Amino acid sequence: MTSAGSGLSLLQTCALSLLVFTGASQFALVGALAAGGNPLTAAAGAFFLGVRNAFYGLRLSQLLALPRAVRPFAAQWVIDETTAVALAQPTRRSIRIGFVVTGLSLYVLWNLTTLLGALGAEALGDTATWGLDAAGPAVFLALLAPMLRTGTERAVAGLAVVLGLGLLPVLPAGVPVLAAALAAPAVLFVEGRRESRKGLR
Repeated sequence: MTSAGSGLSLLQTCALSLLVFTGASQFALVGALAAGGNPLTAAAGAFFLGVRNAFYGLRLSQLLALPRAVRPFAAQWVIDETTAVALAQPTRRSIRIGFVVTGLSLYVLWNLTTLLGALGAEALGDTATWGLDAAGPAVFLALLAPMLRTGTERAVAGLAVVLGLGLLPVLPAGVPVLAAALAAPAVLFVEGRRESRKGLR
């Protein structure tokens, strides 16, 4: 529904879910497009949010040890959930089973619910009148909040919000999301300086 509210067609919405199988990136892309952002800027924001999957892939490639021909297809399923399930398994066989079962079930359900949501949005007509433009950010925050367990993580999230919202009035749509990504290195830099000062005392 969020995608349809951003002006994407049913076909575009379904293709996005089929090809970009990572929720955070999809919500970022759709949110930037909904705000009138440049498609390239929106895609860049989505790309940077999905970079973490590449690091997951480095670890999973060692654990799964899949044949070279299969790896490009398996890469499509490297997401938070499949990584968490795979890493929790004790043997290579169970790692592979956990990865495949989790990846397949989530991929099918994600794309099925995307199709149903897009069809529902078409039936509703103008989704803006229902306030569905707020659904994407609300879902993203709901997914993010339980993950903020340490002070550093909360500081990164807080600074990202300040940067994103603070720069919203002065930068083109989609660019504040990219600027908010600077929150992590900024907080880590400050934390590192603080730790080095403690070590000198």
